[in-house]
Amino acid sequence: MTRPRFLATTVILCMAVAAHADECDGLAARIASEIGAKVGRRQGPSIDLKIPNGTKIDLTCRAEPIVQAASGAPTPSAVYFQDLAIAGAAATGETAGAVQSAIGKAYETSLREHRKSFIQQNGWSASCYTDPSGSIRTLCSVGRIPPG
Repeated sequence: MTRPRFLATTVILCMAVAAHADECDGLAARIASEIGAKVGRRQGPSIDLKIPNGTKIDLTCRAEPIVQAASGAPTPSAVYFQDLAIAGAAATGETAGAVQSAIGKAYETSLREHRKSFIQQNGWSASCYTDPSGSIRTLCSVGRIPPG
């Protein structure tokens, strides 16, 4: 590859990465305003969102955005599921009600079957993992499924 072509390719790639980062920052700001959170630190493709109730949501932007939240409580609060549903709706373009329903099913299945549970529908998924003896007792995530 010639030097001018290499430089042009590098500039285009850097612009694409910057545009993706701007989209992720915009999504983080939108989610934060919808759930009353503060946008925290960005580390690589991930941004922390801190909610005053103590819940922390992690937004990761790669091929498609994914949100996840952990809970150390024996049973996560209804607010945990509501906040994650709102964030998941913003990340997937689905309704918060549909996302909350899927998270609830994944959570209940994980508790009952003692395994990570995935609920997939319309190009997105919700998953939950539960561990009654761990420091993180519940870890749920929502995101679009990248085109294969």
